[in-house]
Amino acid sequence: MIQKVIKRDGRTADFNFSKIEDAIRKAMAASEKGIDAILAATIADRIAKQGDPFMKVEDIQDAVEVALMESDRKEVARIYISYRNARSVARKAKTRAIFESIIGADKNDITRENANMNADTPAGMMMKFASESTKPFVDDYLLDEDVRDAMRAGYIHIHDKDYYPTKSLTCVQHPLNTILQHGLKAAHAESRPAKRIETASVQACISLETAQNEMHGGQAIPALDFYFAPYVRMTYKEEIKNVEDFEDKDYTCLLDAEITDYIKRPLTGLTGMERAKQQAINRTVARVHQAMEAFIHNMNTIHSRGGNQVVFSSVNYGTDISPEGRCVMRELLHSTYEGVGNHSTAIFPIQIWKKKRGVNYLPGDPNYDLYELACKVSARRFFPNFLNLDATYNYHEEWNADDPERFNYEVATMGCRTRVFENRFGPKTSIGRGNLSFTTINIVALAIESMSEPNQEKRIETFMLRLNEKCELVAKQLHQRFEFQKTALAKQMPLVMSCLWNGASQLNPNDKIEPVINQGTLGIGFIGLAETLKALIGKHHGESDEAQKLGLKIIGFMKNKADEFSERYQHNYSVLATPAEGLSGRFTRIDKKRYGIIPGVTDRDYYTNSNHVPVYYKCSVKHKAEIEAPYHDLTRGGHIFYVEIDGDATHNPETIKKVVDLMDQLNMGYGSVNHNRNRCMECGHEDAVEGLTVCPECGSTNIDRLQRITGYLVGTTDRWNSGKIAELKDRVKHT
Repeated sequence: MIQKVIKRDGRTADFNFSKIEDAIRKAMAASEKGIDAILAATIADRIAKQGDPFMKVEDIQDAVEVALMESDRKEVARIYISYRNARSVARKAKTRAIFESIIGADKNDITRENANMNADTPAGMMMKFASESTKPFVDDYLLDEDVRDAMRAGYIHIHDKDYYPTKSLTCVQHPLNTILQHGLKAAHAESRPAKRIETASVQACISLETAQNEMHGGQAIPALDFYFAPYVRMTYKEEIKNVEDFEDKDYTCLLDAEITDYIKRPLTGLTGMERAKQQAINRTVARVHQAMEAFIHNMNTIHSRGGNQVVFSSVNYGTDISPEGRCVMRELLHSTYEGVGNHSTAIFPIQIWKKKRGVNYLPGDPNYDLYELACKVSARRFFPNFLNLDATYNYHEEWNADDPERFNYEVATMGCRTRVFENRFGPKTSIGRGNLSFTTINIVALAIESMSEPNQEKRIETFMLRLNEKCELVAKQLHQRFEFQKTALAKQMPLVMSCLWNGASQLNPNDKIEPVINQGTLGIGFIGLAETLKALIGKHHGESDEAQKLGLKIIGFMKNKADEFSERYQHNYSVLATPAEGLSGRFTRIDKKRYGIIPGVTDRDYYTNSNHVPVYYKCSVKHKAEIEAPYHDLTRGGHIFYVEIDGDATHNPETIKKVVDLMDQLNMGYGSVNHNRNRCMECGHEDAVEGLTVCPECGSTNIDRLQRITGYLVGTTDRWNSGKIAELKDRVKHT
């Protein structure tokens, strides 16, 4: 007697007698003679009793065909066979349609899933072929049935599912000082420790690029200023030696001379030691500038992941007050302001200014002048974004202004928004750690399904029960993915698991990575808080104090669940304000089809990112900030605040300062400012002219808007998916 059914993917399930009977009845229904319920039940019963305890689906279907052919309803057998064939063809047809869209370089949400990837190139096409082929494998072999069902039904989304079988991790904050001090091994070559700023710059690029190929997420440097600073001094010493050689004089006493700041000055009127020192400083500044320029240029041109995607890179800086660290920041900002190529805005690296009182925020702070420069650069080039080290949840008890390695106790972020700081299994730091994986819950769907409750209190109660259920499911799924990831061998991630991840240096190439990866985080994300609130009480949190209280209750509940899961599963769970790109449209399409058009909920082509006030809602910068600020403390896995300002911000850095002031006042963690920036796609000309249609440089009408998509910039909206394009059109300016 049949007890278990072996499915096509190799998994087993309990045998269900009624499925055989239902299949026979459906075939009979398509026959002119109609349904013979007794015959259907008899055949199903016979097959169930005569079958082996474990039978494959295909063998059961073969038995049904034989039984029908032996009955007096042979025409049903033919219908059943046709039905089986049609099902087989249908399973393949979807894959074929996807592949044909990739081959044809069609602009759709599959080929435009990731705006940082050019899916039209041969390498990009290969990536998409691999991605779309791998996802069904994950569904069939690596996910529990309840997880797979929730994914297909649009209740949850497993990010980077195509990378699931590789066991790769999401991202890491590079301890770049380790590489610069000890050298770098990559592919078939290795480099010696850096001795000058140019080498440090190149090794930083190689580190980011190599790690990108070993992981499925972004790469970040947590303290670029501190890491590069020693190589500014080494470069200065080299320049002193050059002056010595040129003048045939001994300037040894200048090698360790005090330098208050690395500022270029004319040599006119200077003589002797004073002239030699200033000449070396001038040459050092020029070389640092070129090195920073090269760093930016390389991060916008070096490709990874099969050669179709530039490295998704971020750099954090701002708190090194040494003359050398200040030189690094100043020249990085100057290079960013000037632009790359034809003075175009650099897309990468995403730059993050780490703002801290007493260091770089208030007049009189040692780096206040660089903060002013950072605001000026951000007003023209979108970057840097601003990370608030003074937020209560970004505070570290061991941070000390006199500690030369205080950067170890400063939070750093990935430019898109991912945050790693708290740690149950090692030091509290961002360095040498990252996110392992994250999964997002479609809280809008849960709210829609609760709308049938006429009583608002009961409706919210029903929603919270559903949310609890999905949080439990996602926590389990993330734990299972962790259990799979931890079986990877260190040699599968040769750079990450040799010198980048905390504790990895203790691993041998054939060791499993299990002992060290628990220092990473597992993210429980969410999307569409605004639409969720509209479904539950008729208003979103930007419109109503009641909605805001409910929104904080919902995300606060998720935060408490994450803390609970951390204890239960012994991992670092955190809540992530999901940076939805392709997902914002995917969930909406599913919900529209299932629930129809619901005003304020499913009537657009996208759901609002995480806890943001909807992009179409007109309000002041202050109001938006006050609404979104409290969610930052609840979303320790990552968050971002942004505002859209009108006109040309280039000559108005005070606007940027005001936004940072709001972040400071409202205990926000991370934020940025969007503004108008036109880009000619023919010659690269950029300006902020409203409604520009013709390039003033070359006369081209191929004008695009440079915009953030989720937290990073994209050089052309041509690579955006339909949901994000719809969102871009709806964005309003904040007054």
